[in-house]
Amino acid sequence: MAISPDYLDHLLDQFAGFGAVEVRRMFSGVGIFRDGLMIGLVTGDTLYFKTDDANRGDFEAAGMAPFSFDRQGRRMVTSYFEAPAEVFDDADALVRWARSAHEAALRADRAKGGKTKAKRAKRPARAKAKAKPAPKRARPKAKSPRKAKRPVRRRR
Repeated sequence: MAISPDYLDHLLDQFAGFGAVEVRRMFSGVGIFRDGLMIGLVTGDTLYFKTDDANRGDFEAAGMAPFSFDRQGRRMVTSYFEAPAEVFDDADALVRWARSAHEAALRADRAKGGKTKAKRAKRPARAKAKAKPAPKRARPKAKSPRKAKRPVRRRR
């Protein structure tokens, strides 16, 4: 489903109080990223936030459903839940829900070993080792000529 530019612009205006976010096109929607972690998903003019065991109850209590899709005849349910309607009118509410989603993304990243692009970028650069020249190849050995086979004599 296509995302209307007006919807996305309004949404990004609401995110201003949360801090810098990056939007990347994905399949039929966009992903919302902060610090290299995906915290939200927008598809079909619907915003979904990242959840885990710590914050999923808040979304369920607000009556929100998870993002799901059909794949090869099976229903796939994700860890992204629909954002409450209040986030579109109240920027402070969006910041609270987005912060919760960011914390869930951080916990998920830590559980995977913390390998986000943002963390890699903060590490000091390693000195590159000089490339070793390729070893010289020995000339291939010349094949020794085979001895000529004696003709087979047939007895009569």
